[in-house]
Amino acid sequence: MAQRAITNFYINEEQSIYLLSHRDAKKHKQWLNICIKQLTMLGYKNVELIGSGAFGFVFAGIDDSQQHWVFKFSRITLAQSVRDRLEDEAYMLSRFDHPMIPQFYAFERVKKQGILMMARAEGEDLEQLSIRQGKFTAKQLLDLALQLHQLLHVLRNYRGGITPMPVVHGDIKPSNLVWDERSKTLSLVDWGSSVYAQLDASGQPIAANVMDLMSADVTNTNARMGDVYFIGDEQMSGAQSSPRFDEQGVASTLYALASAQSCRFGAQVIPAASLGLPKEFARVIDAMLSKDKATRDAGGDYFMRNMPTMARAYVPDNPLVRDKALIPVWKAQVATLPDTVVYSSRKQFLRQADSQQRLVDVNDAQLERYYREFLFDTGDTEKAFLAAISRLAKYPVVGGLSFHWKQSSLFVESSLILYDESLEPSFQDAVDNTVKLAQGITQKGLFKCCLFDARQTIQLERDATGAFKFEQLPQLHYDVINIPGTEMLRPHSYFEDGKDPDEQLQLPKKIIQCVFELNKIHHTGCIIFESLPQRLKIHHYYRLLDASQEVRFSQLLDEIMQYAMAIDGIGVAGFMKLPYKNTREFELCAMQSEDFLAKNPKKHN
Repeated sequence: MAQRAITNFYINEEQSIYLLSHRDAKKHKQWLNICIKQLTMLGYKNVELIGSGAFGFVFAGIDDSQQHWVFKFSRITLAQSVRDRLEDEAYMLSRFDHPMIPQFYAFERVKKQGILMMARAEGEDLEQLSIRQGKFTAKQLLDLALQLHQLLHVLRNYRGGITPMPVVHGDIKPSNLVWDERSKTLSLVDWGSSVYAQLDASGQPIAANVMDLMSADVTNTNARMGDVYFIGDEQMSGAQSSPRFDEQGVASTLYALASAQSCRFGAQVIPAASLGLPKEFARVIDAMLSKDKATRDAGGDYFMRNMPTMARAYVPDNPLVRDKALIPVWKAQVATLPDTVVYSSRKQFLRQADSQQRLVDVNDAQLERYYREFLFDTGDTEKAFLAAISRLAKYPVVGGLSFHWKQSSLFVESSLILYDESLEPSFQDAVDNTVKLAQGITQKGLFKCCLFDARQTIQLERDATGAFKFEQLPQLHYDVINIPGTEMLRPHSYFEDGKDPDEQLQLPKKIIQCVFELNKIHHTGCIIFESLPQRLKIHHYYRLLDASQEVRFSQLLDEIMQYAMAIDGIGVAGFMKLPYKNTREFELCAMQSEDFLAKNPKKHN
């Protein structure tokens, strides 16, 4: 690998490439092509980007003998000390020779770029499977739990020579677990957070001999930050590394797959005990996710002792029977699926100030992400709600949601259009979770979010004078369907919620006038103006519901674009219109009611 020059590698933070500037998007594609070209020159075929994260990105390729390989690169934009972690990852991975752990092949350093090469785990990661399937069945979860139990034993029983040296993976989560449907086996990937454990499961220091114990640093931690959506409290707070970290990752993974979420934070409102699982199994997961350490540890001990027995219980492998959807979803077909992005506003009521300034000096990429999105002190339920909103954007969908908390009730208005009918059950799980989590929030306030197709985002660069550069003024895209007049009796207003405190951009008055005029025409959609120093991004989706008004509708959209050329401030402003008043009311609910699998499922099979 080192004989051929692989110079610079850089991938932007994960976001739709359609939201990057033209220059950044071009640069992004160029670097992807360089990676693919260089790996192809080394003799690998079918080279493709298969993943990226806070610290690096991953390509896959096939050699001449049809062996599948993975090439992991560190981000060169990170500090050298962080880039060096890839070599540490290579070392930890090389310690194992186990069918559930990808085979290490080599680590090379080309200039400043570290490259880790390993065998590719066959199958699909569990996060992608969760997005496609929705909630996992009890049978699937028990089978997965048994294999995760085996993995924990492998990590705990690793021996460096003749002495036990437990290893902490530190980042067990659905996207790091690859499921091979043919062999029905799991593989644990991404060892970037792995370390040798400092403490055993009982909290006692681990050392090879008495001299190691006497010289051990009992105050500093070697632990690394895993994904903040899945790690437990001890790892999050910087405690010394312990097998308990991976117990927490396993519990978070099982909970997320059981509930069709992308994090662990919803367990107080939607406990495992409410998900139709075997009672013993559900109680163990809830115990492992408890806020009380003694309860967590007892749950982890029970899991390690009894999971093989729990897995032997008879559980029918029946498809899930879903309750009636809490919110309706429209379905439609389109030639090219949207690249969905979610934009939400009015988050103030979800935030609590970081009063202790605990994260002023953030120097970890995962923590920085956590701090930027949530602030450290935000409650778990609020974090789970925001994560559930973000999960919606993993589906090909456009639309909008409005949550309004009043006294003891939650009011929800919606317009969601899904463009892949096969994903409807899974998407419905994701939407229902937003409602259930919102029911667990007691703070009064309003939250709105829009989902739009980033492919349709209009971007206009500014010249040195601040004027926009374009040969022909772009047009706002829209679809047309005709719905019965009886459904247009109560049109929903753009403006009934008042001014949004999260929106800082002052729009030209003529744009506001056009929006008022649009409001008289029955349609649904959103438009968001994101004005940056060098460019303007206009995110939008529109669906005209009264075809007789198309001429006037199109004219108003053209006028909005013309007046947008006068935008000279910096910030964000936008409008969302739902198709008609169809408010659904839900009672606030601190915790969903218990629901277990029948004690004798054969009777109900």
